[in-house]
Amino acid sequence: MLSALIELPWAQLIVNGLALGSLYALAAFGIVLIFKTTDVITFAQGEMAMFSAFIAFTLITALKLPFILAFVLTLILAAMFGAVVERVILRRVSATSLINPVIATVGLGLILLGVAGWVWGYEVRPFPAPVSGPPFRAGTVVLSQINALVLGVMLVLMVLLFAFFRYTVTGIAMRAVAQNRLAAQLMGINVNQINAIGWGMGTALAAVTGILIAPLNYLDPTMMGDVMLKAFAAAVLGGFTSMPGAVVGGLLLGIIDSVVGFQVPEFRTTIAFLLIVLVLVVRPGGLLGKHEIKKV
Repeated sequence: MLSALIELPWAQLIVNGLALGSLYALAAFGIVLIFKTTDVITFAQGEMAMFSAFIAFTLITALKLPFILAFVLTLILAAMFGAVVERVILRRVSATSLINPVIATVGLGLILLGVAGWVWGYEVRPFPAPVSGPPFRAGTVVLSQINALVLGVMLVLMVLLFAFFRYTVTGIAMRAVAQNRLAAQLMGINVNQINAIGWGMGTALAAVTGILIAPLNYLDPTMMGDVMLKAFAAAVLGGFTSMPGAVVGGLLLGIIDSVVGFQVPEFRTTIAFLLIVLVLVVRPGGLLGKHEIKKV
């Protein structure tokens, strides 16, 4: 058993896991960002990613736009859509107190799934690759250009988001709302506006995930099912109260997924459920999160 573990191509598996984990990290970060700013766990993140990928696909194939332009336009549209969803649906649902906002996100996901199937159909289709060419090689380790792009985009986005939350007025206000909504409101922060911005940014991150994973997994309305399961597992692993934890959880889960998938492919989906259960039992707050007990 020990010799079998030693003989594994660890370097290649870790590189593959980091590339895969980058997608989980981006999706998990969007989920945690929305939860931290609005106190709502969204179950529509996967469908928003899928719908955004279809929009980018239409811009590229039907309107013949360059990939980078279609990418930017899709992110803008996704951010606007997320803000509208918060303003028109979730804010009103929260005000009535008749329906849990989480249930509303489930309904939103089903609506997006149905609309995507109605507009684009349910057949599997290839998504135009943003990059092409020979893979990068370092000794025995091989990194495809699309995986290198995924890693690069994740790193750039994490640096930009860190700078945004650290140095901008809006980012600091979002951190304040995440820490204490009532105190932030008493300090003059427009919580409703922050909620809309949080949903907009979270949906834009979903769009990034969908567009990057479509060239790897092909494009169809159900393309994000397995990815979002892993993203939720990553959020739980890192801690739902920690945005850096979502990134750490995503990368760790990607490595675990890569190693387990290489050894026992049948357990690739099971490992996500196993991690969720183990973390909730052993450390409910996650690796970097805090376990909060609400008093009623």
